[in-house]
Amino acid sequence: MTEFYDALETRDQARRESDFFARLPGLLSHAKTHAPYWARTLASIDPAAVTSRQALAKLPVTRKSELIDLQKAEPPFGGLLAAPLSALSRIFVSPGPINDPEGPEIDFWGSARGLFAAGFRKGDLVVNCLGHHLTPGGRILESGLMTLGCPVIPGGVGNSEQQVLAIAALKPVGYVGTPSFLRILLEKAAELGVDISSIKRAWVSGEALPPSLRAEFDARGISVLQGYASADLGLIAYETPAREGLVVNETLLMEIVRPGTGDPVAEGEVGEVVVTNLCRVYPLIRFATGDLSALAAGPSACGRTNQRIKGWMGRADQTTKVKGMFVHPQQVAEIAKRHPELVRLRLVVSGEMGNDVMTLQAETVGGEKLALSVRETMHAVLKLKGEVEFVAPGSLPNDGKVIEDQRKYD
Repeated sequence: MTEFYDALETRDQARRESDFFARLPGLLSHAKTHAPYWARTLASIDPAAVTSRQALAKLPVTRKSELIDLQKAEPPFGGLLAAPLSALSRIFVSPGPINDPEGPEIDFWGSARGLFAAGFRKGDLVVNCLGHHLTPGGRILESGLMTLGCPVIPGGVGNSEQQVLAIAALKPVGYVGTPSFLRILLEKAAELGVDISSIKRAWVSGEALPPSLRAEFDARGISVLQGYASADLGLIAYETPAREGLVVNETLLMEIVRPGTGDPVAEGEVGEVVVTNLCRVYPLIRFATGDLSALAAGPSACGRTNQRIKGWMGRADQTTKVKGMFVHPQQVAEIAKRHPELVRLRLVVSGEMGNDVMTLQAETVGGEKLALSVRETMHAVLKLKGEVEFVAPGSLPNDGKVIEDQRKYD
């Protein structure tokens, strides 16, 4: 089995950086010329001078959390798109809402590299259990699998019994999706007495993979590796069989900065993940993801030479992921707007080992009828189901926090 996706993965790191910064000035010029937002943001920047990390670090940071307001002010992409709409193949709408473009390339999001590292090869039948509708998760993985020559069962999310029966009949060797849904499928198969042991490898994303849950998969003979991706940037970093953090994708340059700033931190220090891509359709320059991580020392034992991160280590802002979907403070504010009876809100996310539980705590004197209405609003706004807990007015902490992540990761 071929060990590497291509020769880029084993380049000397100095050569990799040199190659990236040889291309970056051209991308910056293209962005300034074709994207109104970048024309404004980079107005005082000479693209030809941005040829090093030190020069890049002087450019302003654009935060993912800003996209909602930018796109409202200048639809559909906030002026960040550097190509006409006719150049796109799809437009997705992620929670927020945030519009996400897909360019014409088959593997636009670059997921094939991470899937290859996880052992997926041409001819492997794979069940894809990320969403296939307005959000791009399912498409991000499907496009990478298609690039590798893997036929796909577009399972999506939910319908666990139907999916288990399909897996038993078609016998895919691979699974892609969230780790929690893989666990659900295994439990449903056991409940039904159905054999889905054809699944030998999995690539998971969208939520944390606790060591204890990975150990469960290992015990069942399923090799599970994880990836870190977003709808804006595609695959950012991916795990390899060495299981030593996540290797940064070859099409991106990553910085770890002090949260709330654009200042790079020292290797090993936890900070916010900031990424610059080389995508001419949707250029993202010093794009702050809102995620926390840290650079790991040295190259991976697998032989790939790019930088590694230690994995997802929390959120730099209050935006969080629940069951693979982003939940934003602005969405909690929208719920409050629709229910003026609610005085103060706090969305609490709890649970362990990928079993996310979402509870909206609200100060009010309302009863069950209001609670039912609020639950319906939660589902409509967040695209996720959750519980509602009414508490006495004045009892929630006055600390400005509207989303509290209480999940434990071992």
